[in-house]
Amino acid sequence: MVENRHRELGLSDERVLEMYETMLLSRRIDERMWLLNRSGKIPFVISCQGQEAAQVGAAFGLDREKDYVLPYYRDIGVVLTFGMTAKDLMLSGFAKSEDPSSGGRQMPGHFGQRKNRIVTGSSPVTTQVPHAVGIALAGKMEGKDLVAFVTFGEGSSNQGDFHEGANFAGVHKLPVILMCENNKYAISVPIEKQLACEKVSDRAIGYGMPGVTVDGNDPLEVYKAVKTAADRGRRGEGPTLIETISYRFTPHSSDDDDRSYRAPDEVAEAKTKDPIMTFGAYLKETGTMDEALEKEINDRIMKNVNEATDYAENARYADAEDALKYVYAQM
Repeated sequence: MVENRHRELGLSDERVLEMYETMLLSRRIDERMWLLNRSGKIPFVISCQGQEAAQVGAAFGLDREKDYVLPYYRDIGVVLTFGMTAKDLMLSGFAKSEDPSSGGRQMPGHFGQRKNRIVTGSSPVTTQVPHAVGIALAGKMEGKDLVAFVTFGEGSSNQGDFHEGANFAGVHKLPVILMCENNKYAISVPIEKQLACEKVSDRAIGYGMPGVTVDGNDPLEVYKAVKTAADRGRRGEGPTLIETISYRFTPHSSDDDDRSYRAPDEVAEAKTKDPIMTFGAYLKETGTMDEALEKEINDRIMKNVNEATDYAENARYADAEDALKYVYAQM
C-alpha cells in the first residue's frame, strides 16, 4: 500500500472517489462532444482533456455553498463540481433553448448558472479576472464569507485584464484566487514564446500576493493549494496566484489542427501522465478503489452521458424571437 495522501489532507475515501468520478465524467462528456462534432451534430468543442485534475482538485478546495467561480472555457471539471450536470452541458453543446448558460445563444464553454454561483465569461479572453475581483470586493464590502475563484490560461496571463485585476486585488487585499491553468500552448504559441519569466506564478510578487506553481496532474496537490488560498482569503489576508502545470491533449478547439505546431510524439509523451490514469492508479494502490468499483463508476457515467446526449439532441431549439430576450427591458 502506498502513502495515503488524501487522508492527511482531511479528505475521506468517499470524497476522493467523488473527485475521481467528476474527473472521469468531465473526460467522457468531452470525448462525446468530439464525436458529436465530427459527425456534424454540434458546431464547436473546446476541450478539457488533460486538465481535469487541476479543475476538479481546485473546485473541491472551495465552499460550494458560498463561493463564486468564474471559469474559463475549458473548465468542465469546475462547473460539474459546482452543480452543473451532463445534461446542462449537452444542452449547451447542441445550442438548445433549455441551455442554462445562455438559452442556446453562446458558444459552448461560456458556462453560467446563477443558482450555483457560476458566473459566465465572455469570448475575449481574461475579462473574467476583473469580474472575479469585483465580486470579491463586493463580498468584502458586504461582510460576506465568500471567496471568488477565477481561472484562465497562461496566454491570458499576458492580457491587461489579468494584470489590472491582480493589482487591484493585491492593493485591496481581496478574497480572490487567480488560478492559471498552464497547458503549455496559447492556441499555437508555446510557453517559451509567451513568458520572459520562468513561471506565471513569478508575477505574483509584483502584486503583493503569494504565487505557487503546482503539478496540475495531481488533484490532491491542487486541492491543497486552493484550500490554503481560500483559507487565507477568508481570514482577510488577500489574494493568491496559483499556477497548475498540465498539458492540453487535444487541439485548441475543434477548428484547430495542432499538427502544424507540435509533434505527435510530444502529445503521446504527455498522455503517459494522463491524470485520469494516474489518479485512478493512486486510488487502487491505496485500496480506495478496485477494478470492480472502477467499472461501476465508468458504467454509471456512460449511462449519464448517453441519457444527456439523447435528451439534448431531442430538445427543442429556441424560437427566433428569443434572440431578443434579455437584450431589452421587458415592460
